[in-house]
Amino acid sequence: MTTATSLSDFLRTRRARLNLRDVALPDFGGTRRVAGLRREEIAQLAGVSVDYYTRMEQGRVANPSDTVLDALARALRLNDEETRHLHRLARPQHTTRPTRRPQPRRQVVRPMLQRLLDELKDVPALVIGRHLDILACNPAACALFGDYTAMDPAERNIAWITFLDPASRALYADWSSCARENVAYLHLEAGRNQPADPRLAHLIGELSMKSADFRRWWAEHPVQDKTSGIKRFHHPVVGDLELTYETLRVADDPDQALITYAAQPDTSSHDALQMLLAWAAPTAAGAHRPTD
Repeated sequence: MTTATSLSDFLRTRRARLNLRDVALPDFGGTRRVAGLRREEIAQLAGVSVDYYTRMEQGRVANPSDTVLDALARALRLNDEETRHLHRLARPQHTTRPTRRPQPRRQVVRPMLQRLLDELKDVPALVIGRHLDILACNPAACALFGDYTAMDPAERNIAWITFLDPASRALYADWSSCARENVAYLHLEAGRNQPADPRLAHLIGELSMKSADFRRWWAEHPVQDKTSGIKRFHHPVVGDLELTYETLRVADDPDQALITYAAQPDTSSHDALQMLLAWAAPTAAGAHRPTD
């Protein structure tokens, strides 16, 4: 997918989710052939000509100003993450992220992240790399999610597992929400990595071919970073758990992150997690680095 196509899809999907009540525009009647606001209505809200916005939505404006992009973001009611995404898509050559060096064929987990992972005995934790690839996990994470280290390296990816491993639909109590978060993060990655990243393009292509859910949600162009929140699980050994997750990124290497999952003290989820760790303890042997 080209940058222009991504920009076009993003603007169209954001325009389609708005209606006149959202933006306090008068309704002069008439049949609306498409969902959401018309191009001329977005142009009016942003203070640009209809022709300019049309060319913008078609990816034919080479260097829109920050002022115009911010005006469009306000007109489309974008949040902060979506606004940054719009700037990256519309002006990839002006991205504020430092230019990447040529990407290595294989990421290696950072030593300090590995050390932190080794120290986390009672907290499921894993290290993710680019495109939600799983670089390392501790025994507690293997007990919760399954042994990632035993998987084919090509499939050792959170999005791949979520959409293409049937067990994930049973494990996540709110599978569709988790799956949509992965789609939103991959869209964010696609916007950050311009020009196109071959590995990311291959992953998106495979998921699009093999999962109707992925195709449908990808077309909606959601955008969301992986930060923190609550995940609910239905584990085959200990039943229901509700865990809070946190994503910790390295300041000078945002391509790697440590994700931890913890239960609130004095809750049934805490008791269930302790039971799970005790059940898995006889086979646990330190933190794992996936091997090829």
